[in-house]
Amino acid sequence: PGLSYSWIFNNNTLDLQEDSRRFVSQATGNLYLAKVEPWDVGNYTCAVSSAEARRQAWGTPTALTLRGDGVMGEYEPKIEVRFPEVTYAAKGSSVRLECFALGK
Repeated sequence: PGLSYSWIFNNNTLDLQEDSRRFVSQATGNLYLAKVEPWDVGNYTCAVSSAEARRQAWGTPTALTLRGDGVMGEYEPKIEVRFPEVTYAAKGSSVRLECFALGK
């Protein structure tokens, strides 16, 4: 509660007010891109802010690249765990750690 998510693309805050291809979920913080174009290639960084705490934090940049052959193909199954180096929690609070599985 009280968190706000935004994304930074190549050191500039993404302005998604009138963008029909990109969307940031304020529930999860995820950035969704539809119909990726060559100008979407670059570094994306998630920014999380809390007005109540008067704090903002940034994730590490994630690079988006395009495949030269234009084919995604099939991927071997892979499980990817993304945890921050340190997770802080108040006693009695809940913590959510996510695990992702990719593949076909």
